[in-house]
Amino acid sequence: MAWLPKALFVATALLLGAQPVKAASINLPVPKQTIHPGDEIDHRDLVDRRFPSRTATQFAVVTDRGQITGMVAKRTLLPGQPVPLNAVDKPMLVKRGEPARLVFQEQGLIIIMQVEALQNGGAGSFVRVRNIDSGLVVSGRVQNDGSIRVEN
Repeated sequence: MAWLPKALFVATALLLGAQPVKAASINLPVPKQTIHPGDEIDHRDLVDRRFPSRTATQFAVVTDRGQITGMVAKRTLLPGQPVPLNAVDKPMLVKRGEPARLVFQEQGLIIIMQVEALQNGGAGSFVRVRNIDSGLVVSGRVQNDGSIRVEN
């Protein structure tokens, strides 16, 4: 069979009942239309599209809608293209250079003060802030409401 051209070999194999090998595929969420940096991603912005299964193993891409729903695009996401994991981030609740609310709570004592954020941060991330009056820099965890909680 080495002397047969490849196309003739394939055609002969199909006539004899051989089944073509189908590549495994996976559904990945992709944008319906262009999503710009800073835009929050909603489940309605996404559709599923089939890709070879190796796409998800070779590249760090989003494989489930739940991974990016409610996230913010860090760069332009093109329609029909897989979304790289590093192209999305949590919404920024605290922005560098802007005022923020720092909360300290211990044994019933609650202290709330105005601070200046030194870093951007989403819910759950640690950020450094500066006390506007004293200049003291402390770190705290950003809460879902946008406040920053100092932890012991």
